[in-house]
Amino acid sequence: MTAPQLLQTYWGYSTFRPLQEDVVNALLDGHDALVLMPTGGGKSVCFQVPALGMDGVCIVVTPLIALMKDQVFQLRRRGIPAAAIHSGMHYREIDTILDNCIYGNLKFLYVSPERLRTEIMIERAKQMTVCLLAVDEAHCISAWGHDFRPPYLQIAEFREHLSGNVPTVALTASATPDVQREIVEKLDFRTGYKVFRQTFARANLSYSAMLEEGKETRLLKILTNVPGTGIVYVRSRRQTQQIAEWLVKQGISADFYHAGLSTPERSQKQEDWINNKTRVIVSTNAFGMGIDKPDVRVVIHLDPPDTLEAYYQEAGRAGRDGQKAYAVLLYTEADCARVLVQTEQQYPSVDLIRRTYQALANYTKVPVGSGEFETFDFDLAQFTKTYSLPPQDTHYALKQLQLAGYIDLSEAYFRPSRVMMNMDNRAIYEFQVMNPRFDPFIKLMLRMYGGKIFTDFLAISEGNLSRAFMVSENEIIQLLTQLAEREVIIYEKQTDKPQLTYLTPRQDARQLPFDVHGLEKRRAHAMAKAQASVDYARHQIQCRTRLLQNYFGEETDAACGICDNCLKAKKKAGPDPQVRDQVRQYVTLARDKGVTPKQLSNYFSQTDENDLAQTVRLMLAEEELRYNDVGNLTMNK
Repeated sequence: MTAPQLLQTYWGYSTFRPLQEDVVNALLDGHDALVLMPTGGGKSVCFQVPALGMDGVCIVVTPLIALMKDQVFQLRRRGIPAAAIHSGMHYREIDTILDNCIYGNLKFLYVSPERLRTEIMIERAKQMTVCLLAVDEAHCISAWGHDFRPPYLQIAEFREHLSGNVPTVALTASATPDVQREIVEKLDFRTGYKVFRQTFARANLSYSAMLEEGKETRLLKILTNVPGTGIVYVRSRRQTQQIAEWLVKQGISADFYHAGLSTPERSQKQEDWINNKTRVIVSTNAFGMGIDKPDVRVVIHLDPPDTLEAYYQEAGRAGRDGQKAYAVLLYTEADCARVLVQTEQQYPSVDLIRRTYQALANYTKVPVGSGEFETFDFDLAQFTKTYSLPPQDTHYALKQLQLAGYIDLSEAYFRPSRVMMNMDNRAIYEFQVMNPRFDPFIKLMLRMYGGKIFTDFLAISEGNLSRAFMVSENEIIQLLTQLAEREVIIYEKQTDKPQLTYLTPRQDARQLPFDVHGLEKRRAHAMAKAQASVDYARHQIQCRTRLLQNYFGEETDAACGICDNCLKAKKKAGPDPQVRDQVRQYVTLARDKGVTPKQLSNYFSQTDENDLAQTVRLMLAEEELRYNDVGNLTMNK
């Protein structure tokens, strides 16, 4: 099938969005490509469609488990075979997925950049037919960019193990010119590579920033004046609940969301908001990634974000349907100072980082040289209390260990219990004969889950098994555990806790290699980004869309005309003389009958409402217009 036919068949769209088809054709022609598209611009289609038109598997590198899971779910929903490999998976499951890639049973494989460094991934990739290497969230490649992940810098090395001239595409919604150059350099793009840049301007999105001491009052006013779905971003989990409860008392349907909630709670809150059962979700920045809701009318930040990259992505969740939407930032001078102080705190001393790493070794009981890709339940509060570590500073020390590529920390997510047979049919039969007390239970599992239990991990419910076997749930868990201890099955109990994974073999904390100079350089870079965010909030003159465009390296003199600064400039300059001439001509044609305000508004639907209203008020004040006896506007003779 051709690319347009693939788009129609799997996505149901008859045409590509602007720039998408150009990217698709470049990749089909074998070019490397850098794709810069705003949030919601349709980046995934740019690599998924051409991959479907090629022979082989597409390897997608992405940093977040949540994004992997969402992308795999969306592809499978469309009937496209896809899988993800991430921390916490059993080696047998990883082995099966990689085999499926070799034998052509999968089209998309999602992995973290750390996974590309493992021996099993490298050796199996050599046996695969890989058609495309896609690097999502490619701004992470920048050595000093936000969300720094060192393994991203080694993707080019992995590419060398692939047979043939496999094209590489790097995709991101936010990358400054320096970061763009580093992406191209670190991925070792070949001569003739293409750069596709969609404008960072959003014609339908009005940006505003307001110095506001009474934030709650202003928040209520905005939500009252702007109908439709909204997101309110705050910095702390406590604030999410406080603000949501306050909005409910004011008669606005609202709920709160943060990463500390249980998975069922988060899923339910998210679904209620997506299905418009809840109008406003109040959240930390944990909300929004991978969520596709096009009709969000307003995104409000009650604090300045740490970076303009983060702000652009979060604000960009408004108006993806192309209809008028608003992105509003409310701040105080104290907020601006807090952003700078908290950014500074994110870079603790190397001594604390090493102490934290040693405490992790004690907490997980992993000896030096062991533990690579082992995963553990992790409770930060318990961890800091056990080892007498300062909670906030330890949180940032863990982040630095994560950014340096030593560990991976994932937020809590629900994973149901899973089982896979660890013996073939003959060995299972022999075990049943030798161990008759397990025989009825093994037969039950085989009846309930079928032959697939020999080849795949299957989600199970201990509760369902207990009812079918007519014993307590605890007895079922004991049976499963005993079978796992005898290596008859592989049994993974359900979890809903944050996960800690060692990405490298555990090292001696005293000799832990750590780039002190790099840490200081990242601190300075982060401070510059935080200052840019603060400067954006405080700026009261230049067009806000233009400020964002310039920050991301898109030079322009054009103003959006709809942000707060543009509207203030228009008001100061007075009505557009051209609009006045057009109003004069339209009302004159109506003669004595005149026109109603609604007719005037409909006729000038493409004109800014405030500009039109200001023009009419001025013409009335200067008696060029008047209202006739039936309340219509006519020319004053």
